[in-house]
Formats: sequence, structure tokens, C-alpha cells
Amino acid sequence: MKDLIIAALWSISPLGEAKVGIPYGLLNGVNIYLVLVVCFLANVMVFPIMMFFLNTINKYLLRWHLYKKAALFIARRAKMGSGDQIRKYGFYGLIFFVMLPVPGTGVYAGSIASYLFKIERKKAFVANTIGIFLSSVIIWVTTLLTMKGMA
Repeated sequence: MKDLIIAALWSISPLGEAKVGIPYGLLNGVNIYLVLVVCFLANVMVFPIMMFFLNTINKYLLRWHLYKKAALFIARRAKMGSGDQIRKYGFYGLIFFVMLPVPGTGVYAGSIASYLFKIERKKAFVANTIGIFLSSVIIWVTTLLTMKGMA
């Protein structure tokens, strides 16, 4: 149970998301199906939390110079990393961006991109959820195959 909780916490963390939570859980003997479901759902929880933060708390924090400087840096990176894709392909570009199982993509960056590009919240949630699911399955299958010595 402890390893499942740690895997879920990794899945919520901006330092790993499900890309770290799933391998952690699998490598520590958590049930292969349970770890996929729990890490996926934990990662999905990030979107509403990020939207709440960006729409409410962020506005107050922007008053502080250091926060504003950091926020602008992150916003520029999110636009550079996802901007062309999302502008050109919209909903599907956001799915693809969130789906990529590489650092710098995922639901945190997808949430910021959704906010910056003013994508309707329901559409953004669905795109982020689909992207998280696809990324989670890729990581899950890759980790299972690696553990069996097939990858």
C-alpha cells in the first residue's frame, strides 16, 4: 500500500507525473493494473488543481516581481514548446503534446498551454485526459516489457 501511495504522489508531482509514478509502482511490486489506474487518475487530478491555481491564486501572486518573472519564463517555454502544435492542430495538438512521454510535456505544461491559449476548459480537460492516458499506457507497456527483458 505504501508503494502505491508513493507512486500516486509521484504521479501528482510536477517532477515526474505518471511517467515516474508508474515505473516506481511496477518496480516495487504494485499490481500492474492497479498502478496504471491509480497513477493515471492521480495525474488527471492535476488539471483541475492547475486551472484553479492559474485562474485564482496566480492573479494575486503576479503582484510579486520574482513570481512574475518566473511565471513569464514558464509561459514563454510553454508557448515555445507547444505553441505551433496547438495553434495548428488545436485539440489534437494538445493531446499529442501532453501524450509525449518526455520531460517538459505532460499535464502541467498542457494545463499552462490550455490557459495561455484560452482553450475552453472542458475541451482542455478532455484533451489533457486523453494525452495523460496515452502517455500512461506507453510508459506502462514500456516498463512491463523492460521488466520482462523484452525492450
